[in-house]
Amino acid sequence: MNDNLKQHFRDSEAPFIEQVTGWLQQAADQYRPILTAFLNPRQVYIAQTMVNQLDDVRMTANGGYPQAELKRVLFYPDYYEPQAADFQLTLFEVVYPVKFATLKHGQILGTLANSGVERDVFGDIISDGTTWQFFCETEMADYFSDQIDRIGKTKLHLTAQPLESAIDAQNDWETITTTVSSLRADSVIKAAFNLSRHHAKEMIEGSHVRLNWADLNKADYELALLDMLSVNHYGRVRLVEIGGETKKARLRISLNIIHSK
Repeated sequence: MNDNLKQHFRDSEAPFIEQVTGWLQQAADQYRPILTAFLNPRQVYIAQTMVNQLDDVRMTANGGYPQAELKRVLFYPDYYEPQAADFQLTLFEVVYPVKFATLKHGQILGTLANSGVERDVFGDIISDGTTWQFFCETEMADYFSDQIDRIGKTKLHLTAQPLESAIDAQNDWETITTTVSSLRADSVIKAAFNLSRHHAKEMIEGSHVRLNWADLNKADYELALLDMLSVNHYGRVRLVEIGGETKKARLRISLNIIHSK
């Protein structure tokens, strides 16, 4: 299964494929559910592709609310019925002086990411404009509530909430269908944000772009389905559909885009 699969994915994704193979093996051999940390949409897609080739293991992904981007995945034998509690998710609300301070997504992300943990132990950070919440692994909940008492100069504390209390996140995603000369990162950024190819290339080479939450510095990097690019000062774009070619040999694609405020 492995070599066959690797042909369909990037060389750089081989370590993740090995990891998923290990989880699937565990679920099958030990006949019990195996829970992952938070995975991004591309990783969930790879995992699902691998599970689809098996008869005896299934998977369910859960990020704490229906539109979640980052999700924990449960691999389990086919006899097993997953429960919400199996995903070990904790929802924290950030309690801060709303009248005197304004928080931004990037500030909260930076504070959590720099608190001495791996990025995959917490999931989405959501807001309705005033209230901020984030999801984390229940195993890490005490750590976060002990460690995080300010964001920048703003003092705050974290209060655990039931998952049903997740706010209706502001969702500014728009979907466009367009054509590109190739699936190179600079081509897709150019199409998404109406930039020149040269500027898109400069942004990437200047370390202003992240791919699936990791730094990207190659403008000719070929994107794949469900890849997400974050472009400083412009926003985020996800490749959600790759269609056929036009008569002029351009590729039809669909993108989800969220523009920076």
